[in-house]
Amino acid sequence: MRVLVMSDIHANYTALEAVLKDAGQVDETWCLGDLVGYGPDPNAVVEEIQDIPNLTCLLGNHDVAAIGKMPLETFNGDARRSLIYHEKVLSASNLDYMRTLSSNTKVCGDATLAHGSPRDPLWEYILNSFSAQLNFDHFNTTSCFVGHSHIQCSFLMDGNSKRVTLGQTTPNVVVELRPKIILNPGSVGQPRDRDPRAAYAIYDTEAQTWTPRRVSYNIPEVQERIRSAGLPEKHALRIADGW
Repeated sequence: MRVLVMSDIHANYTALEAVLKDAGQVDETWCLGDLVGYGPDPNAVVEEIQDIPNLTCLLGNHDVAAIGKMPLETFNGDARRSLIYHEKVLSASNLDYMRTLSSNTKVCGDATLAHGSPRDPLWEYILNSFSAQLNFDHFNTTSCFVGHSHIQCSFLMDGNSKRVTLGQTTPNVVVELRPKIILNPGSVGQPRDRDPRAAYAIYDTEAQTWTPRRVSYNIPEVQERIRSAGLPEKHALRIADGW
């Protein structure tokens, strides 16, 4: 089975469209959360997500705040401004759909899905070997797929020494999955690994492989919509430099 794994779309409809087109035919799609926050297109993104067949979708921390289940004061000033805007413009039907989704971890076959981490699905960032090490005891599958950090990478635990190593995955270079590994597909709408192209991954459940992918999209067009919506300038600049 060929699975599209993506995360952190952040209301960037143009980037989402580029990913869906680039991924091509897939059997399932797994989204690790943060449909909204930062970007200019919350309704378009949620509506597109609802139309994806064979979808498994989690809520991220920005999503939980947008549906009123987390205080906006939890977020920094710029992130809070975008969430206030999203709360105002999201349609009732899109909010109702988001409320049907879960922020908990989910097991799909031989993979565990989480937005942040398996031990703290909403908030923990897995950014280094130490934070990854703390999470390996919190899932029982071969692989764990996480988002939240917006960085396309992997963390592999050695079966003998239990030592964890961080790997910066390379687009289109296949990763052979073996116990135990944590993988991040990167961010569709706001990458933070100095590559502004939209990030995602293809997971082959039979071959047990993970292929990170990147695709270009029209960034100036999205920047224009960010500015027209009156969202923070930082969000427009950030999608152009991937940081």
